[in-house]
Amino acid sequence: MTEKRPLGLPSAKLVLIAAVAGIMAGAVAVYVKQAGSGNGAETADAAQCAGSIEKAAALKPFTAGEVAAMVAASEPRLIGGLNFKDQADKATTLADFSGKTLLVNLWATWCVPCREEMPALNALQKAEGSDRFQVLAINIDTGPVDKPKAFLDEIGVDALGLYRDASMGVFNTMKKEGLAFGLPVTLLLDGKGCLLGAMNGPAQWDSKDARALVAAAAGS
Repeated sequence: MTEKRPLGLPSAKLVLIAAVAGIMAGAVAVYVKQAGSGNGAETADAAQCAGSIEKAAALKPFTAGEVAAMVAASEPRLIGGLNFKDQADKATTLADFSGKTLLVNLWATWCVPCREEMPALNALQKAEGSDRFQVLAINIDTGPVDKPKAFLDEIGVDALGLYRDASMGVFNTMKKEGLAFGLPVTLLLDGKGCLLGAMNGPAQWDSKDARALVAAAAGS
């Protein structure tokens, strides 16, 4: 839906608003870049994440429209140390998905924007999921599995599986690394686990913009 602009707003004010928005977006990008490395995300050497920054830069034209909030990585960064459980309650890490481009999404049932974007993430997985790409949605609800499982069943999410970290350790690690400011948070990783981009907030993941970004990242 096209947003209606208040009538009579002077052009000078429009320029000022645009400038402020640009400064705020830049500040977020700088914060992500300057976040220190440590447990979970590391400044990787060229051998670990060779070509990741060039690839991230090549994806910038695709971070537009519905996925304009995706901030491209600006330094080689290996995402590791994320421990969670798979749908069979088996201990799992990102290394188990090696070779796949991943869209890692952290969500919780108490997060309204998370709940709203789950069907779109499910649709993206159905449309683009392959041996080259996967949506990896990790639930961080504390407590028993019943609540998130019931929620996914209720809304008909059938392609994502239920990956969980009831300790919220995955989110806390990403928060310490300056990659997560709240929920939902989404990371785009290459097949080596190197960061290509990060987004805070929801997106329309079943849109043409999102599918174009994923296709470009996965090389499909």
